[in-house]
Amino acid sequence: MKNEMQLLGEMIINRRHEIAESVHTNRMSGVAMLQAEKQNFQKIEPKFMEIRAEFIRLFGEALTDHVDFHKSIENVQRWGKETGQYLFQLGAPLDEALKDTSYYRDFIWKAIKEEATTHGLSAASIFDVIEIIDPLLDHAVYYFSLNYVQSYQKVLEQAKSAFLELSVPIVPLIKGTGVLPLIGNMDTERAQLLMDETTKQAVKLKLEHLIIDLSGVMIVDTMVADQLFKVIDALSLLGVTTILTGIRPEVAQTMVVLGLDLDRIKVQGNLHQAFMEIKAM
Repeated sequence: MKNEMQLLGEMIINRRHEIAESVHTNRMSGVAMLQAEKQNFQKIEPKFMEIRAEFIRLFGEALTDHVDFHKSIENVQRWGKETGQYLFQLGAPLDEALKDTSYYRDFIWKAIKEEATTHGLSAASIFDVIEIIDPLLDHAVYYFSLNYVQSYQKVLEQAKSAFLELSVPIVPLIKGTGVLPLIGNMDTERAQLLMDETTKQAVKLKLEHLIIDLSGVMIVDTMVADQLFKVIDALSLLGVTTILTGIRPEVAQTMVVLGLDLDRIKVQGNLHQAFMEIKAM
């Protein structure tokens, strides 16, 4: 014979579409959208309803099989991962998505209250339900938020990687000669990328001479200088002669104060002078 917990679980499963409709209607009633936004939302609305009904079903299953709460957590974790990634891809703000939580809580408990009143369920059963529903909802919020943020961080990392790759562009001038304009500050990550990308592109472009223009670099410290020297040494091993240009007056003063040895490095004032020297070679 089924106990009261199982009966409540089956009720939630059977009424999941009804509860999902109530959640959705009340949640969206306060959302202002332009006509174009409404039209776009109507296209994905069935998917939203499917997500809501599936989420509510998980709570019904948790009550039906309440002895295995760990399994319910795993199901909620899977839902949180899939839904978090989906809503991130749609561009839904995290704070707006989390507003759904109170609606789920209200309408699931409303259905439970109606069932408890109709069938005269015991107070003990209601307390047992509380011990399952509320923690499960908290876990759902946690896993949803976690996967949303992870998706966001992944996109940021990809964007940063793409930006860094674009920040080390070797521009071919003539056959065997290229220029590398460096702009902005140099951190450890970008310095390592400078080494990797410069040597790769030098081989790919079959360079004999490379002009590294520093006119866009505002600060040169020992780390930046050390990395530049390493890049120049690595290029030398590949048969590429390097010329530094565009050293700003304040950067030149810093180099002198730091005691950097530039005797072994070719330096010219600007790109034109460097290009003329290469032609002379």
